[in-house]
Amino acid sequence: MTTAVVVIHIVVCLALISIVLLQHGKGAGIGAAFGGSSQTVFGSTGAAPFLAKLTAAVAIIFMLTSLTLTFLGRQQEASVMENLKRTPAAQEKAPAPAAPARPAEPGAKPTPAPAPTAPAK
Repeated sequence: MTTAVVVIHIVVCLALISIVLLQHGKGAGIGAAFGGSSQTVFGSTGAAPFLAKLTAAVAIIFMLTSLTLTFLGRQQEASVMENLKRTPAAQEKAPAPAAPARPAEPGAKPTPAPAPTAPAK
């Protein structure tokens, strides 16, 4: 069902874009006064009332398909984290402990720590 609504939504979007681009702006009357084409195809009043009603109808369908897609999307709410393998914190591998230091042998001299070196320039 979601696929059908998406297809309808895309067709309605393209229709709405086309209808809006077909309409004349507010300044179109001045262009017609100086020799522009007349609007006799749509009658003496022009295409304005027809295109305005068509725009309103297509806009309503656009809103309904948008709400329907939102509702259908919420029904299928799936998390991205759902498919991850969960491992409890106690079972995670901890780093191996360092080998314990050997006790010094009796009579052995302790080794001095190396002298710090000056940083290179």
